[in-house]
Amino acid sequence: MRNALKSLMFVALILLVPGLATVSAADLSPSPDSGAPLPGVTQNDLQALQQRLDGLKQQISSANNYNQLEGPQDRVQTFILDIDRLSASLLPQQAQLTVQLGVLGAAPTETVAAEQADIAAQRAALIEQKNKVDTALKNLATLKQNATDLITQIAGIRRTLLESELTLRTDSVLSPDFWSPMIDPDPADRQRLQMFVDQIKETGTEAWQPGQRFYTSVLVVLSFLVWTLGRRLADRWLAWVCIHRMPEGRLRRSSLAFASALATLATTAIALELLYYACTRHVPLPPMLATFSDEFQKVVYACVMITSLSRALLSTEHPSWRLPAIAEPVALTLKPFARVLAATLLVLVTAVQVGNSSGMSSQIVITGRGVIALVVLAIVTVLLMRVGKVRKALAAAGDAQVAGNTLAGVIYTVTTLAMVISLGALLTGYVSLARFITYELVWAFIVLSGFYLLMQLLKDSCEYVFSPRHSSGKALKQLLGVGDRRLEQASTLLAGVGRAALLLLAVITLFVGGIGTTLGQLANSIGTILGGAGLRKLNIVPGHLLNAILALLIGIYLIRALRRWLDNEFLPKTDMDPGMCASLSTLFSNIGYAVVILLTLSSLGVQWTNLAWIVSALSVGIGFGLQEIVKNFVSGLILLTERPVKVGDLISISGVEGDIRRINVRATEIQLSDRSIVIVPNSQLISQNLRNVTLGGSAQGVATLELMFPLDIDPEQVKGLLLDTYKEHETILGKPAPFVRFSKLSPEGITLTVTGYVDSPRIVGKTKSDLLFEILKRLGAAGIELAKPPST
Repeated sequence: MRNALKSLMFVALILLVPGLATVSAADLSPSPDSGAPLPGVTQNDLQALQQRLDGLKQQISSANNYNQLEGPQDRVQTFILDIDRLSASLLPQQAQLTVQLGVLGAAPTETVAAEQADIAAQRAALIEQKNKVDTALKNLATLKQNATDLITQIAGIRRTLLESELTLRTDSVLSPDFWSPMIDPDPADRQRLQMFVDQIKETGTEAWQPGQRFYTSVLVVLSFLVWTLGRRLADRWLAWVCIHRMPEGRLRRSSLAFASALATLATTAIALELLYYACTRHVPLPPMLATFSDEFQKVVYACVMITSLSRALLSTEHPSWRLPAIAEPVALTLKPFARVLAATLLVLVTAVQVGNSSGMSSQIVITGRGVIALVVLAIVTVLLMRVGKVRKALAAAGDAQVAGNTLAGVIYTVTTLAMVISLGALLTGYVSLARFITYELVWAFIVLSGFYLLMQLLKDSCEYVFSPRHSSGKALKQLLGVGDRRLEQASTLLAGVGRAALLLLAVITLFVGGIGTTLGQLANSIGTILGGAGLRKLNIVPGHLLNAILALLIGIYLIRALRRWLDNEFLPKTDMDPGMCASLSTLFSNIGYAVVILLTLSSLGVQWTNLAWIVSALSVGIGFGLQEIVKNFVSGLILLTERPVKVGDLISISGVEGDIRRINVRATEIQLSDRSIVIVPNSQLISQNLRNVTLGGSAQGVATLELMFPLDIDPEQVKGLLLDTYKEHETILGKPAPFVRFSKLSPEGITLTVTGYVDSPRIVGKTKSDLLFEILKRLGAAGIELAKPPST
């Protein structure tokens, strides 16, 4: 065991890098140079690829626990990428040969004169080359399909092994038998560990051989400087950029947090690559160390994520930069635990990965898992106790930030419950279950913290870009011709959609990943979940997403610009009335937006022949819930084309009378005399009886007054007075001439009705008011009184 501990210390120096699967020089053809002819894939290359895949299958079949399948799964993914690169290198050559054969044309028939011998020979050579390329592509496609099937099989095996490990019961951590494999390991385990140490020594000897020591020393020192001094310099430089180049406000704060995490990740990755190159620039790692290097890389990045995200979110050195609502005493209490947890996981998980990579017995692996779960349990328990004590003190002091932080309380409760379950599992012998809970807890912290940082950065970026106070918002206002309110709506919409998408990705990542999951595995898992059969049937190509977004934005801009040109320049210079102009402008916009949507879907790669199921779904939806909307939409199109009513008409329908102000896609806006707006569905304007007062453009208004006089008046005198008043009014038309009609004779008096015509129905009310004032004035001057209503 003493030699093993010394060897583990040497591992940290030699293998602190991302290891790649061991690939011989004959496995793959070299990547084609951009200016050189594209190479082919020989039969030897295909055999080497098949042997490589068979070796991966052998490693997978010999795995006896969940973690031993992580490395082979990554290598299968790398194998698939290599197949894709080879296929991509052959596709241009296939296209070139196809074009050349097309130029030569088909071989002439017997009835045609024989062609020249050199052309026939050239055609035969091209056909032979194309057949070879086609065969190679077919074989590569078969290998890729086998590898893809293997990925699916690995997922099933891992799921089965995980279920069996979680339900496996061993000795409790309180039992001496649980610790015996670590105290007194089996001779076979000692031998496997010694093999692992020997491979480390061989790798170190290769890197430290005479003539290479100087370069190895330089690379190791350089990687150390990048990891320490370089990280600090990168952090300070990015912070300076954010402070001096980012606008003051939320975006600067979220950018500072993101830059802090990015500096740590970037410098760590560079340092790891330098170390890896220093150790393996001449001889690749042996298979056992390559497997260990793959897993060790994941552990390193997980630990770096823990420290970098904690530093970025807590921001104890600059509390004003802190994104989450965490009280300063709580942040100071949490600060040291991130480094302690990361260092603990780095050491303990590395030791367990040594056992997995060297193929040690399951007893050693289970004991290592128990140690990890126990130590993490202790660290998190101490963290919860200290944070709980600080929170109680702050709550007692009346800190509203702590008392009202519901999310912090939920996180505290869930973490406490997870630790209680983990402790119970350790005491009852379910060690793998306890390790799984602790790992998932740490993974949840990494995922939720990382996506929280991204969501805050997205939200703040949208607020800045669409803010009318900044140059970007002003440019968008001028480019799109929108107001401040529209910019605010666009900012809220984009931020909401983006944060919802990130939240969905966070949930998916939380369940499909874990500590030790690479970005490639996450991308493949997320792509499998999101890229369902529906998207494949529609042939939506993710690579065309940028083209679709550009088509949508440019189309909307063009429609807005053309509509402004129609409204402000072209239509006002025509002889059409304003209502017709408004109808044409609205119809143009509706058709334009429909065309833009179709072009956007086409740019996205949608095949219209595969939209039958969407049409069927829409038919069912229209039949049940969308029929009213569709009916109003079609009615709106009829109103805009047939124009039974138009903007500016005075109409009366269902007791509503007013002027049409706008005809929208679904409904029409009618303005009443009191300036209020009534929204009438378009279908009612088509299906119901409607009175259009101004449809013909020559409608006249009728100003009629009904007056009652006493029985003792002179009717002829009153008739002449009323007619003179009407004729002398400037708005009363001479043709047809006004007239007075004897309407009613009753014991209460004589009722006379006087009627005149005006140019427009819109001025009837004002005209009647003016006439009534003038008639009462003249009746008073003539000593004629109106009849008094009978007393009740």
